[in-house]
Amino acid sequence: MKKRRKNEEMKLGDLLKSFVDENKLDKKGLNQVKVRDVWNSQMGPAIEKYTTNLMLKNDTLYVQLSSSVLREELSYGKEKIIRNLNEEMGQEIISKLVLR
Repeated sequence: MKKRRKNEEMKLGDLLKSFVDENKLDKKGLNQVKVRDVWNSQMGPAIEKYTTNLMLKNDTLYVQLSSSVLREELSYGKEKIIRNLNEEMGQEIISKLVLR
C-alpha cells in the first residue's frame, strides 16, 4: 500500500477510518455513536422525538421509546428496521432489535 504524503487530499471519513484501523481503536464505541446517527436519519424526526435512549450491546440494539403506541407500531416492522439500519451502517452490526 502506498503511503500518503501529508499534503495529499483525503476525505475526512477515509482519514478517520484509517486512523481507527492504524491505532486499533475500539470500534464498539464508534458503532454506538454511528448507530444513533443512523437511527435518527433512517427513522426521521418524529420517531427521534420519542426515542429516549438507544444502546448497542453486542449485536442487539435496545431502543427506549416514550410512546407505547409507537413501540407497538414499530414492533411489526422489526426485521425491516434492522435491515435498513445495517444497510445504512454498511455492515451487519445489528441482528436483534429490542423496543422498550
